[in-house]
Amino acid sequence: MAVELNLPILIVDDQAPLIRILRNLLHQLGFENVEDAMDGTQALAKIREKVPGLVIAELRMEPMSGFDLLRSIKADDALRNIPVIVIADAHETEAVVAARKAGANGFAVKPFTAAALKAKINAACR
Repeated sequence: MAVELNLPILIVDDQAPLIRILRNLLHQLGFENVEDAMDGTQALAKIREKVPGLVIAELRMEPMSGFDLLRSIKADDALRNIPVIVIADAHETEAVVAARKAGANGFAVKPFTAAALKAKINAACR
């Protein structure tokens, strides 16, 4: 079953170029309801204000990492059911394993294609 294209998605990354790349990939896939945050702290505030249907977060960010954001989401009864896909570099195997244990619903290793991202979104939102 495919994910609804009106699914509200929050991209979280501390690098504006990567946010643009992710936003463009999501738009290529037909997702238009996309917002972004520059770090975990800003993301958590946005999530509490308006709960998204999916969070896609870079693991390495400052001051609040994607891993800390993931733990905060999964520890909050009102937020824990939000699917979270974490983005990592290929060499961050241990971080990806830790994120999976902390409740990540999927992970994407950079670089990835629009098709790979779509498969990750479909799997995470089942």
